[in-house]
Amino acid sequence: MALLEDIWDGIVNFAVYVWGNADLVAFIILAAIGIAAAIAVVVDRLPVHSAFYLALVFVTVAVTYYFLEAEFLGVVQILVYVGAITILFAFSIMLTRKYIKEEDMNE
Repeated sequence: MALLEDIWDGIVNFAVYVWGNADLVAFIILAAIGIAAAIAVVVDRLPVHSAFYLALVFVTVAVTYYFLEAEFLGVVQILVYVGAITILFAFSIMLTRKYIKEEDMNE
């Protein structure tokens, strides 16, 4: 019976710790999403998907700036990297994809 009480006390203590540090849990979840998206950028075979996974990585970095209370840097990150750079990558990939497909058809 003492073992069950110790396990229950451990679960309660962990729940109290998590409740008191919700920002830590949110950061860990955000970091996991960012790492998974960064891996997907490299692993995915379609370049358009990689560009949008890169946008997700940029968004996670921007939210990390918000966690650090650097709101201006978060907004700049979203505007410049997510809004401009990622769209530029996607646009250039879509433009060059057409020519690559036409070369494959000619051969």
